[in-house]
Amino acid sequence: MPAPQEPQPDSHPLSGDPVFDLHRGGKLRTVSTAELTGPEDLSLAYTPGVARVCEAIAADPTMTRHYTWVPRVVAVVTDGTAVLGLGDIGPSAAMPVMEGKAVLFKQFGGVDAVPICLATTDTDEIIETVERLAPSFGGINLEDISAPRCFEIEDRLKERLDIPVFHDDQHGTAVVALAALTNALRLTGRTPATTRVVISGAGAAGVAVAKILREAGITDLAVTDRKGVLHSSRTDLTPVKRALAEITADQSGRRGTLADVLVGADVYIGVSGGTVPEEQVATMADDAIVFGLANPTPEVHPDVARRHARVVATGRSDFPNQINNVLAFPGIFAGAFDAHASAITEGMKLAAARALADLVGDDLSEEMVIPSPFDPRVGPAVRAAVAGAALADGVARLEGAAPADQ
Repeated sequence: MPAPQEPQPDSHPLSGDPVFDLHRGGKLRTVSTAELTGPEDLSLAYTPGVARVCEAIAADPTMTRHYTWVPRVVAVVTDGTAVLGLGDIGPSAAMPVMEGKAVLFKQFGGVDAVPICLATTDTDEIIETVERLAPSFGGINLEDISAPRCFEIEDRLKERLDIPVFHDDQHGTAVVALAALTNALRLTGRTPATTRVVISGAGAAGVAVAKILREAGITDLAVTDRKGVLHSSRTDLTPVKRALAEITADQSGRRGTLADVLVGADVYIGVSGGTVPEEQVATMADDAIVFGLANPTPEVHPDVARRHARVVATGRSDFPNQINNVLAFPGIFAGAFDAHASAITEGMKLAAARALADLVGDDLSEEMVIPSPFDPRVGPAVRAAVAGAALADGVARLEGAAPADQ
């Protein structure tokens, strides 16, 4: 049987632009794992043979783990309300990013993923839709959903589903930031217990970064939004921000503006998209650490940051120390799938961060506190660490696990 021909997309008005040419026709396609070379193959892969598999699954639903792709496929779900730095551009315009996410899952973790863009921004409708789709997937990766709805959506789906639910904008950023910070502290001779950290931005990433740093032993934390440090005395806080204030500034006693708390701070982590003046960066402690993660324009430009800080990281690929979520999420899901985990725990996230930090090893320097996404050790290391942590945390269901492709 001749090989099927690839569809040829129509010509488009932006031909010749390499970005648009790469996206022409989309970045994904499905590939069959079953060869159909004649009637016998067809009878096995489809009717009548497939009916026997359906009956077996109907009698024992756990057979899905063995005889479908479900346990090794991620749904990448968005409503298009917080896409990159573009904001609320809607589900159709979000699709190229979701396709890209699926490509990264496969390339860096051997995990199949399907992009799903929902034509609703209603919290209840999103939760109900994902819950109804869940039998088709082994995990849910929530993507580019605006805060504060993203917190409720993730929390409620975790309660309802017995498969991993992971909001990458929160936890992927947090895992990689912690890995880089672990090595930056080592390089500058600091310990978590004595390090003072300022986070600007109290959205999805800021909340998750603060929480994982607390889990890692950093207690002197101040998180700021446009009105200054989050603390419980403020009357304008959302429930999420109030809860964050209670575990950060309320315990450290920090108050005031971003400029106020930067004075003498050891670490600045920007996840806000704002701009920090150079004179404020200059007030930080000696051998300071500056992570300006806004993309494409960091809160502190690396050239400015290097004049006052020893370690500088960004979210960009054209400067050293890129805090890139692709270092985390493919391996996290691959490890969760290997363990057939029912959830992704804090322990699994911490294990992923430690694995990433450990890969730097003797190469540790001001220009290398986090490995490259193209380091072939990254995916396997995160995958193994996460699977082990799933077992330790009691969420692994190893019998019948379906590992992602090697």
